Amino acid sequence: MKILLLTPPMTQLNTPYPATAYLTGFLSEQGYETTQRDLAIDVFLSMLSRDGLDQIREVVEENYADSEDEDLPGVIFQFLARFDDYRRCVEPVVQFLQGKDPSLALRIVSRHFLPEGPRFDALGEMEAVAGDMMDWAFGDLGTQDKAKYLATLFIDDLADVIHTGVDPYFEISRYGERLAASNPSFDDLHDLASGASTFTGERIEAFVRRYLDEENPDVVGISAPFPGNMLGALQAARACKALRPDMPVVLGGGFVNTELRSLTDARVFRFFDYICYDDGERPLLTLLEYLQGRRPRSELFRTRYLEDGEVVYADNPTLHDFPHRDIGAPGYEGLRLDRYLSLCEMLNPMHRIWSDGRWLKLTIAHGCYWSHCTFCDLSLDYIRRYDEAGADLIVDRIEQLVAETGLTGFHFVDEAAPPKVLFALARRLIEKNIVITWWGNIRFEKTFTPARCRLLADSGCVAVSGGLEAASDRLLKKMQKGVTVEQVARITRAFADAGILVHAYLMYGFPTQTTQETVDSLERVRQMMLNGCFQSAYWHRFAATIHSPVGMHPDEFGVSLRPLPEVHFASNDVDFDDPVGADHEALGRGLNKALYNYMHGIGFEQPMQFWFDMPVGEPDIAPDYIERVLTQAQDDARPAHGAQP
Repeated sequence: MKILLLTPPMTQLNTPYPATAYLTGFLSEQGYETTQRDLAIDVFLSMLSRDGLDQIREVVEENYADSEDEDLPGVIFQFLARFDDYRRCVEPVVQFLQGKDPSLALRIVSRHFLPEGPRFDALGEMEAVAGDMMDWAFGDLGTQDKAKYLATLFIDDLADVIHTGVDPYFEISRYGERLAASNPSFDDLHDLASGASTFTGERIEAFVRRYLDEENPDVVGISAPFPGNMLGALQAARACKALRPDMPVVLGGGFVNTELRSLTDARVFRFFDYICYDDGERPLLTLLEYLQGRRPRSELFRTRYLEDGEVVYADNPTLHDFPHRDIGAPGYEGLRLDRYLSLCEMLNPMHRIWSDGRWLKLTIAHGCYWSHCTFCDLSLDYIRRYDEAGADLIVDRIEQLVAETGLTGFHFVDEAAPPKVLFALARRLIEKNIVITWWGNIRFEKTFTPARCRLLADSGCVAVSGGLEAASDRLLKKMQKGVTVEQVARITRAFADAGILVHAYLMYGFPTQTTQETVDSLERVRQMMLNGCFQSAYWHRFAATIHSPVGMHPDEFGVSLRPLPEVHFASNDVDFDDPVGADHEALGRGLNKALYNYMHGIGFEQPMQFWFDMPVGEPDIAPDYIERVLTQAQDDARPAHGAQP
């Protein structure tokens, strides 16, 4: 039996999403012939080619046939006016971003090679405020990085052309996201996926046809990690059913695990025969055994299917998930890693790491060792069930992946990598002289001392990300985050002093958060960035989910949930009423504006009111608060008078 695993559009373009790679490695070890394809990169590259731009122009000209030049959106006018330049540059730029033609950088940085559309305007605006931002970011010698940034703006312009003039559901890292995210009804997705093909959908269908011809699989599995993959998953499944009506098509992935747990709409099974939940190894293996006649369908594991027109959920209580140590290393059979694009979407050196570089994604442990944060989906398996594999096994997997792919960059994608295993892993890497570059997500635990941060750096760690969240001790306690602002300041500075870049996840709009608390949080963030604690951050608007303590017990957090609609398809975010009544939407605009400037090294001297359109008070925080915290930490670390260092 042969299995073909697909990742539908759109995901990040610099590296494969790891779900199908993990399943490919596991199923291969179980004796199944398994391969995979990444529809996202294939579809995107088909558009960003000379033939692809020819087709895009035809659609754009048809859609805007009755428009005068002055009525055209700016990105469309620029595309049509300089089409020959776009067509001439597109394939060389793609090859440059794939790392195949570094000499092109010299032409790109000249600012005379690429047609510069609206995406380049932001660069000019920043330079008008702060001088030459390119020199600030890259200096005089960073030719390759300068070129990568400009080439990314060029790619962004073309993506905007596709979104604006050809397919409104298309974005550079998501596709039809709003149709799927927390949508209780399947109507919108069903109608679009069942109707005439979209511009993107036509390409999905063409690639699915090619994959089926090349591989001739017995089963196709489709992983939808995010809401922005679900439309593509449906279109891929539709193509499979049209070409191979009797071939089973299986759906799984993070979006399924989070949002489709209450699925009852039978129309979904016009596209998929089976839907598997949570970790896919055991459910998929059990399903393959059923398809081979080795077990009855009633003994499937965490799997939905249609029986007599009704949606049935089977969950064999005698079965269990495989331990993390037994799932094996990811396998990249079927994925051409040299086709991915390293993009530089932001000048900030830490923020760009998500889209720049080819990172092999690996998990050190399953689940979260902390599992207390009240905003998190604690009731779901991917958080709740903690299981670590141990440092020696992780090192073995690293060596296996380096040998298979030739790549040495790793992104540990744990919810929060366990410190004990991280330190052991770092020592093993150093002891075995294994040279890799790695980064990952952590909690800002007290155990990350300056000495241990240096140990991680010596083992190849270049960056970490972790949650500062609301940057308020009252709210951090309410979140059960287990950290304080002062603790985060000391630990992030220890990482930075060790030469490790730091990204902070920030949150606003948590239940009972006031306007003043939000302003104070921004002031703490400002001081921490000014004092070199972290270089990059992102403000997330808090959302209550049905799987989190806030969503399950809202009265404990001083809020009330609004009535949920009848759910037949997706369900995750739930609206709530907060008696505090702060205007979080308006505050969010100011928070993001300030943070964008801070990440470019400017605006630290501006008063808080400068960033907000609404009246806000001055921060109730001493202007040297973080500086004093860090000074005290240095004093505490010094040996006592007369003691031996």
